[in-house]
Amino acid sequence: MEDSSFPAAHRNKVVVAWLASLLGLFSAHWWYLGRRHAWLMTTFSVVMLMLAQFYPVWWDNIPFLLLLLPVSAGIIESLVFALTPDDKFDQRYNPGSEQQTQTGWDAVIAAIVTTFLGGTVIIFGIAMVVMHVYTAMGWLDDYIY
Repeated sequence: MEDSSFPAAHRNKVVVAWLASLLGLFSAHWWYLGRRHAWLMTTFSVVMLMLAQFYPVWWDNIPFLLLLLPVSAGIIESLVFALTPDDKFDQRYNPGSEQQTQTGWDAVIAAIVTTFLGGTVIIFGIAMVVMHVYTAMGWLDDYIY
């Protein structure tokens, strides 16, 4: 039974954006928001990282490449959170809070950093997938890289 004398915890939009950007791999922003199935994505990432350790090259294998999914999702969600209007964010994630979110340049900076960081990580991930597939298919056998 909940005690209604305490206001609901206020969640900070910029904190959510940074958590999604930097720790989206482990769904840290889902934990912060109190999402019900956050443990599923965290477990998936941990299992993939553990499986990647069994390969001779930890970064060139299927489990590591599958980690691109939660990383990409975190980057996209970071941009969505950072660019969501404050009142819309409060309506969805702070319905019982007595505070109002008021962001300024901190949300814009989070979006800019996420765009550069996310673009780099996603392009690296795509390149790794292409190299993995090309090597597996033998297309790079005579190519020295």
